[in-house]
Amino acid sequence: MSVAEIASDVKVKNAARKLTKQQKAAAVIVSLGMDKASQLYKYMTPQDVERLTMEIAKLGYIDPDQTEGILDEYYQMCLTNKAVTEGGMEYARAVLERAFGQQTADSLLEKVTKSLKNRKFSFLDNVDAKSLLAALQYERPQTIALVLSYVEPDKAAAVIQDLDPEVRVKVVEGIATMDSAAPSAVKIVESEMEKKFTTMMSATNVKVGGIDYVADVMNNLDRSSERAIFDRLERKDAELAEEIRKRMFVFEDIITMDDRSVQRFLRECEQKDLVLALKGTTEEVAQKIFSNMSSRMAQSIRDDLEITTNVRVRDVEEAQQRIENVIRMLEEKNELIIIKGKKDDIIA
Repeated sequence: MSVAEIASDVKVKNAARKLTKQQKAAAVIVSLGMDKASQLYKYMTPQDVERLTMEIAKLGYIDPDQTEGILDEYYQMCLTNKAVTEGGMEYARAVLERAFGQQTADSLLEKVTKSLKNRKFSFLDNVDAKSLLAALQYERPQTIALVLSYVEPDKAAAVIQDLDPEVRVKVVEGIATMDSAAPSAVKIVESEMEKKFTTMMSATNVKVGGIDYVADVMNNLDRSSERAIFDRLERKDAELAEEIRKRMFVFEDIITMDDRSVQRFLRECEQKDLVLALKGTTEEVAQKIFSNMSSRMAQSIRDDLEITTNVRVRDVEEAQQRIENVIRMLEEKNELIIIKGKKDDIIA
């Protein structure tokens, strides 16, 4: 196959690729460029910024024709929103019909009308799957199915997989066969669920966001996006950037590393640090480390472990931190590999 044929095939595949609303938003942001995109970010919630950043990182290649189509759709939606807001529905219809024709105007107004309505169960947007499961697990399958029909698919899936097997089947069946629900019934369920979550939130402190969460998000970005974000963040808040970096790889993540990488960082570690670090880790991590040492070194460390007692937790954590720093330093030099977010493919 010639280069031209390959390029044509890629273009056809991309043109046929159906993008989600989130992917289209990411494409618009990329098309605007970093400066304009950063201005838009100021008007978004942190959650939206994180979701959008993730979509941008996963977006891949979009050909110019598809990008132009997305931007044209975005322009039409902006024009529709402006017309509706400034002049009302009838004014908007007249403007849109003159600009795009009756069929396109009807389609645009339908989309905007849906977005202007108060979306049901919107209070669940920032509720994590674990909390949602806790609130729903003792409800009837029909109620669970109704609620999960209004949340993001990945969140619904996380809840469903942890339900009782019999309930799980009924819930999936309920969602699949649900065509519509009486507005009064939806309103009752929504009201009850909102009360339930209000009670839960007041009874316990729910952890949202934070450095650990950001580190988890960063772990799932590609390397170029990660570096670009850190470059900007370090100029603004170097201390915060360093704290996020520290959370992106923890000592227990050693079990995800390949043997060559483990052998490489072990050569740079002090034996004292290894002994202290192993005092406070799991058997699985210890086995991973011992299996990548010479038998003499492994025996020496085991002997030191036996005589090392009454160790402070702080000393263990500091030793593990020093080893983590060695690992990150070698990874920066491309001398070892850290598996990031379980998404890196390794070729031996």
